[in-house]
Amino acid sequence: MVAMTKKVKTFQITLSDSNKSFYCGGDKVCGRIEVEVSEVTRVSAMKILALGCAKVEYAKGKQRCRQEAEYLRYEEVLQLSEQPTDSDGSVVLRPGNKYEYKFGFDLPQQGQLVSSYKGKFGYVHYYVKALMERPQQPILECKKGFEVEEPLDVNTPDLLSPTGGTKEKKVTCMFIPDGQVSLNAKIDRRGFCEGEDICINAKFENTCSRIVVPKAAIIAKHTYQANGRTKIFRQKLSSVRGNHIISGMCDAWQGKTIRVPKIKPSMLGCNIIRVEYALMIYVHIPGSEKLILELPLVIGTAGLGSRSNSVSSQEGSVSNASQSWVSLRMPSEPPSYCDITKDCRLDQPLTPLLDDVDCDDSPIFMNAPSFQYPSPPTYTEVGISRQVGLLSDIIRHRCLIFTAGFLVLHII
Repeated sequence: MVAMTKKVKTFQITLSDSNKSFYCGGDKVCGRIEVEVSEVTRVSAMKILALGCAKVEYAKGKQRCRQEAEYLRYEEVLQLSEQPTDSDGSVVLRPGNKYEYKFGFDLPQQGQLVSSYKGKFGYVHYYVKALMERPQQPILECKKGFEVEEPLDVNTPDLLSPTGGTKEKKVTCMFIPDGQVSLNAKIDRRGFCEGEDICINAKFENTCSRIVVPKAAIIAKHTYQANGRTKIFRQKLSSVRGNHIISGMCDAWQGKTIRVPKIKPSMLGCNIIRVEYALMIYVHIPGSEKLILELPLVIGTAGLGSRSNSVSSQEGSVSNASQSWVSLRMPSEPPSYCDITKDCRLDQPLTPLLDDVDCDDSPIFMNAPSFQYPSPPTYTEVGISRQVGLLSDIIRHRCLIFTAGFLVLHII
């Protein structure tokens, strides 16, 4: 936001590192305030104010709930370099010149800030505000926002340990017991980053008379606190589903995957706003409430810890595999059937086995043994005439039997 009058032509804030997408705790924020005037203007003071605050606001019936929390405050009075000042510290800005007020400050250390956030009922904003004070005139203001992201490492022993649970639900029909539905699920760890796959091992059992469907979804839970009240907003981010399970049957997921979408890391350090994630494994039961099992997740900052290196190495291996696949020299046309000989080798196994191939072009394909079948027998004109004559005799004999039976019935 830039506030200008007729006297002030340009009044804006520019950060030094414009390509930087976000700052972390302990980083230095540097920039300059650019000023141009169209008339002679006296500036008594130029101040820089850096603020970072969290704010929650929502309606609870007729009551308006509102609360704020401050995480950053920095203030400094700036001076123009190589510009003469009066006895009261004011400077005179003249048209045709471009003036720059430079500033710089350090953010608090990691753990004292919270990541930038914008949600349905609250936000966390960081910005730099410039204040131009002029004698007997209103103060001019301009703002420049910047993003802060607190690193969250998910490579801790607690987040790398597996987690799971069991749930079951008894189903009724008109208050009459109708069996039950149960699930048992487990994942190998709780900490993930965006783009990673969550492997689910689960078992579902259906003993009721209905057809049920197992599903899984990644859920975001936003918690807002204001005036002693709590408001929770839940959001489904991605989901997968399994096969239908009929009555009296079971189903199992062996490593079924669901990918973590592009989302913000978990926000656990703010006093009035929390962002938590969970893997919800549930069974849809027609005519009844869902059977739900929630496993908590922690989404961390991508690129932290040793697991990011392993992910990059896996990506490298996949790319190498894809290159080797492209380099395979496949035949341009199928083999000719003229090459088949008349030898019949039935002593070989009927199911092709996984044999090693000597050539380097296709090291992963099965080499099926070659089966050679004899060609069909040739039919000569003599053989054909004999078969035709035999067929004629059979037809003539059956016609005589039919005629004799018809005459006997007629006489009777």
